[in-house]
Amino acid sequence: MQVIDPHIHLWDLKTHHYPWLANPGVSFVGDARELKHDYLLADLLGEAGAIEILKVVHVEANHDPADPVEETRWLQQLASEAGSRGMPNGIVAAADLAAPNAAQVLEAHAAFANTRGIRQILNVHEKKLFDYIGRHLMRDSVWRENFGLLRRYNLSFDLQLYPSQMEEAVALARAHADTQFIVNHAGMFVDRNSVAGYRAWREGMRQLAGCANVAVKISGLAMFDHKWSVESLRPYVLETLDTFGVERAMFASNFPVDRLFGTYEELWRAYASIVADASDAEKDALFCRNAERIYRI
Repeated sequence: MQVIDPHIHLWDLKTHHYPWLANPGVSFVGDARELKHDYLLADLLGEAGAIEILKVVHVEANHDPADPVEETRWLQQLASEAGSRGMPNGIVAAADLAAPNAAQVLEAHAAFANTRGIRQILNVHEKKLFDYIGRHLMRDSVWRENFGLLRRYNLSFDLQLYPSQMEEAVALARAHADTQFIVNHAGMFVDRNSVAGYRAWREGMRQLAGCANVAVKISGLAMFDHKWSVESLRPYVLETLDTFGVERAMFASNFPVDRLFGTYEELWRAYASIVADASDAEKDALFCRNAERIYRI
């Protein structure tokens, strides 16, 4: 089985600083203490099993915020090494768009050949357990102004947020119709225990899908379903596919984070089982070609 994996993370704790791994804790995502070890390209390829990884996109791994460009520099170096096969083929870098030096950081990232986009996590939630950043960046005038710089450098934006924030994200996507947005982790449906929570996710995803410049990654589902099975993942996968269509969706692993709850091969086989009735062309799009096209790799 061949895949292009558009959402992986790598880290080298010997040479780089990742604050969340310096003092890891337990959260709804899982026990980060189990991730406090180097995770390099060889580790990913080594545990792929029968899954043939053709290309990967690296999404920023919460590297030292004082020097986000160093992570991109390191990743570009990895991609140039013998035996790397150019991996990571695409880099989604970190940048604080609310910072005074945002323009300089974007320019520095864009200077590297494999840089394709930016991710700045936006997740805000009324419950402390789920809150990532404690501030509504999309409401910040400086952040919104600097967001417009992405187009200057031909950068996409990985959109990681909760359903409660999707209405604001729709307005952002419409205001920047020439920027490619990629929703992370199928919209991070966190409020699963109520009808209102499900409705907020479903309606928010439909509004986002109404923007032609928004695509989605079906990934990270294990973060909210630690004992997942094919049947427990199925409704979220199918609803997302029905909402965005096969042409704007892609499967991804979120490894090594989702590794806490299953193997690489188990995850990809689960995706394959859920879309077993799709045509060969649709499967090729979901597992390879959409990621290749949207991330320009």
